[in-house]
Amino acid sequence: MNDVPSNTLIHPAPDSGPAAESEGGDAARCEAAVKTYGAGGTQVRALDEVTVGLPAGRFTAIMGPSGSGKSTLMHCLAGLDRLDSGRVFVDEVELGPLGDKQLTTLRRDRIGFVFQSFNLLATLTAAENITLPLDLAGRRPDRDWLETVVEATGLADRLGHRPAELSGGQQQRVAVARALAGRPRIVFADEPTGNLDSRSGAEVLEFLRRAVREFGRSVAMVTHDPNAAAYADQVLFLADGRIVDRMIAPSAQGVLDRMKELGS
Repeated sequence: MNDVPSNTLIHPAPDSGPAAESEGGDAARCEAAVKTYGAGGTQVRALDEVTVGLPAGRFTAIMGPSGSGKSTLMHCLAGLDRLDSGRVFVDEVELGPLGDKQLTTLRRDRIGFVFQSFNLLATLTAAENITLPLDLAGRRPDRDWLETVVEATGLADRLGHRPAELSGGQQQRVAVARALAGRPRIVFADEPTGNLDSRSGAEVLEFLRRAVREFGRSVAMVTHDPNAAAYADQVLFLADGRIVDRMIAPSAQGVLDRMKELGS
């Protein structure tokens, strides 16, 4: 088990506000997680007995040098990849025993995803892209919730536009709205601002933070950017497949200093 080092300064986490529906416990967690790639002399231990929880109703950033295991950790926690050993839970449901169909259903119903490349369908409007996962699942969207998400993302006057008619920042906001449309337990974001300029990136990060503090969602974000990590409630630092530190109420400078110590 990889505990937080004893010399880590832990501050009380900031209040997520009255709308934190998922407050309490972990939205996702893993226990003694091991994941390896390759075999023999080329084998890489991407996760090395990692035990960690992502608190419900909180914004967690995951950082570390290249090859530290941060993307592997997110993919395993999100059910996109399976562990070699150990256990993963989302909303107290253990993923390991689930078959492919059950895992697909859980990801659809309880997890939202945001990727660096937006992953919007060019032939669909913004509105159609937002509701696409629900449409494919045969589920009717909660119209009040959908209106709340659209208003919060500032997309109300862009719903009839196709991706080619939107800026990069607007496209990513569509992707975030899509991730939240089904009211997931947790949203996993993989470098969500990697293709955006600083202003557009800040808008996306601010909305992710609002999704946590005002709407009670849980967010886990892999990023290499200390400025992006500073929007989170906590930062988990990985190195060589292990959790080596945690920072509560992070600042961009504090994150940058810690990353320098890790050799990033």
